[in-house]
Amino acid sequence: MQQFMNGKDTLVTQAIDGLLRTSSGALARLDGYPHIKVVVRSDWDRGKVALVSGGGSGHEPSHAGFVGKGMLTAAVCGDVFASPTVDAVLAGILAVTGKAGCLLIVKNYTGDRLNFGLAAERARAFGLKVSMVIVDDDIALPDLPQARGVAGTLFVHKIAGALAEQGADLDTVTAAARTVIDGAVSIGMSLDTCTVPGSPKEDRIARGKAELGLGIHGEAGVEQVDFAGARAAMAMVLDRLAPHLGAGDHVALLNNLGATTPLEMSILAEELARSPIGGRVRWMIGPAALMTSLDMHGFSVSLLPVDAAQVSALAAPVGPHAWPGLAELAPVQMRPLPDGLAPIQPVPSAHPARRALLERCCDALIACEAALNQLDAKSGDGDTGTTLATAARSLKGALDRLPLADPTQLYRAISTELSQTMGGSSGVLLAIFFAAAGDASASGKSWIGSLSAGLDRVMQVGGAEPGHRTLIDALAPALAALPQGLAAAATAARHGADSTAQMTRAKAGRASYLSPDKLAGFNDPGAEGVARLLETLAQG
Repeated sequence: MQQFMNGKDTLVTQAIDGLLRTSSGALARLDGYPHIKVVVRSDWDRGKVALVSGGGSGHEPSHAGFVGKGMLTAAVCGDVFASPTVDAVLAGILAVTGKAGCLLIVKNYTGDRLNFGLAAERARAFGLKVSMVIVDDDIALPDLPQARGVAGTLFVHKIAGALAEQGADLDTVTAAARTVIDGAVSIGMSLDTCTVPGSPKEDRIARGKAELGLGIHGEAGVEQVDFAGARAAMAMVLDRLAPHLGAGDHVALLNNLGATTPLEMSILAEELARSPIGGRVRWMIGPAALMTSLDMHGFSVSLLPVDAAQVSALAAPVGPHAWPGLAELAPVQMRPLPDGLAPIQPVPSAHPARRALLERCCDALIACEAALNQLDAKSGDGDTGTTLATAARSLKGALDRLPLADPTQLYRAISTELSQTMGGSSGVLLAIFFAAAGDASASGKSWIGSLSAGLDRVMQVGGAEPGHRTLIDALAPALAALPQGLAAAATAARHGADSTAQMTRAKAGRASYLSPDKLAGFNDPGAEGVARLLETLAQG
């Protein structure tokens, strides 16, 4: 897999320097590359308790991204998924620890425990006050003697960091950290493994499956489960967390493991809020990439029972911009549509023949969804079939409220329905098509004349014409042949759609951005949809 990296040996040091250059001077590093990779606060005066954390790289923004006022004082970075050395940890401790002492926040992995633990002993030999806490929030593997530390570690960073910033002593900060560790629980789920630089990708998660409880270093999870969408995935994760919930209100940390899109993360946030335990979650941190696993396509949920003091600490302002803040979950607010945009509901009327025709049209578009998507993927973004099928499903569900007996009002009602349910430029153009057809029908034109007027308006507004490699290449000849019957119209539409495969230069739509070699030999998906629709109607 190609990645935007220059080499395995330099990727961590270059990434750290890139972070420092964009920190507006808030961060610095110790002069110890490549073996000592320590990021520190540039404004630190050692007058308060220092917080030091870290571990292997590959979890960005953790840990260096959370160095700053109100959170970590220093982050000790190892190579990708590898613990930093004892000398690197010791360097970080010595660089930031004053009379107030230092708290080491360590995730429960053998390498981290040993290296941070030995560094703490050496620092104490220098006369420094150093305490250490071990985070073990992962509940995925119940039989594991020592649970792993995962994204719940960030609760510790934030709450301990707020207390240290306020001037609390080392014992107070350490006790608060241990309280958080006792309450925090986490588990993750992913659709794919991560890609470790310089190593072949392990494709152990089969298509249609998800892995539950995998680790942030790509370790195998507790089991592979059938994937059935965001709702089922979130329900499964929360079902594992539910037995571990504490009393009272909770904070949820919704973490992107690396490659999950913001769109998906927002859907997962909604499913968490609507879940059976959603009523016990009053606040959320994220959704955001907080403790990632390189490019893993997954998420994790961490829950923490909180009191008022902990909520205050989580909400306290911080310097690191990677921290998303604490948001209170609230009902979805709605406002009425502005005057003039609220849809005018037509008066329903029955017409069995027109209803049957519309149903057949909708069914035809739904049936070719996958084929049109596959065709569109060759020259667009692969959604033409879904766009048309979604509109068809919506229109089919609206038949009972349409004025089927009045052609003029029916055209206008279809226009309104499409403008509300069909996305993209195609939705707008088809809404214009049927609105113009309604106007023509009101002026006394026949149904063929009305549809032809709709096509004229679409070409006028959209700027596309026959030969521009759009659905018009099938629709225009079909309407011209329609007076000879549906079979003639279907044949004309098919010839028009097939002709687009030889058009290597699109003059409208997304395909106009593509080079000729991307278009040659493939029908325009919109034109293909028109042809398939008319062919289905002609067969009947």
